[in-house]
Amino acid sequence: MIPVIVARGKNLPEAYENSLIELYRSGERIKTQYDKPEDPASIDATANITIEEPESDPMIYKVFPGGIEDLREYVMELQGAKDHWVKCMNDPEDKRWDYTYHQRLADWGTFYTLVGASPDTKRCKRDYQWRYDENSQGINQFKIMVQKLAEAPYTRRAQAVTWMPFMDNEVYDPPCLQSIWCRLTDEPDGTLALNTNIRFRSNDAWGAAFMNMFGLTHLIRSEIANPVEKELSRPVKLGRLNWQADSFHVYGKDIDALVQRVIKNFRPFEEKVYSFHDPDIQEIWNESTAKIKEKIQKYDEEHKER
Repeated sequence: MIPVIVARGKNLPEAYENSLIELYRSGERIKTQYDKPEDPASIDATANITIEEPESDPMIYKVFPGGIEDLREYVMELQGAKDHWVKCMNDPEDKRWDYTYHQRLADWGTFYTLVGASPDTKRCKRDYQWRYDENSQGINQFKIMVQKLAEAPYTRRAQAVTWMPFMDNEVYDPPCLQSIWCRLTDEPDGTLALNTNIRFRSNDAWGAAFMNMFGLTHLIRSEIANPVEKELSRPVKLGRLNWQADSFHVYGKDIDALVQRVIKNFRPFEEKVYSFHDPDIQEIWNESTAKIKEKIQKYDEEHKER
């Protein structure tokens, strides 16, 4: 039986570390579709993780397998810097990406159109299908969410999804992120709190989850909270972030790293984190932006459209 684990913390590192400990303690051993024959089974569970103040420092967990520049690049990617890397689906020689999260959220369905539907509105004809169409326009789900929250802050309908069933059931590596749901509540100090639920169908707890949490916190701030704040002329802070993962797992090949760097890491919590707003961290963050833009430009030159 797949267990359900629950973890929480005031900030991102605390909630993340607690989730790893609980996963290691209670997770089920299960094989995955990505394992090599010699790999041990993964540790897996369904997870419900709550970050009470996602924008509060410390925001960065030193122990995750990456660095400040990796976090900066991921935030830029989530904000659309690599959307043009999505391949032309009509070209079998195009080896670029099938999607980006930003493209799915800010431009869902672009390049696809529904064809074959009956023009007779009195009939429910189901012999239609989605086809690739370079001239079609996508749906900006962020814009719709902001509009709904501005019109009715307590709405339960402000959500964005990534899944495209006519495509993703055949994609080798379909989107792990499935949906973002937001709702506003009034705070005693007169501000609004943007409460967010994020759901992943599959979440690599060791190799990706912290970067996902950190990056999506920044995305929610830039694409939802800031525009809502502008629309309502009221301060909007990020309220609790509830992270839901159908499969929250550590691959067998990574279990030793998890044990050595987290489970048996008995250093004080304060020694395992960075404050994002620390001047030294901000300097690295800002300086890495130019390097990442150069990296993207180099990729663009190597993958010029034929």
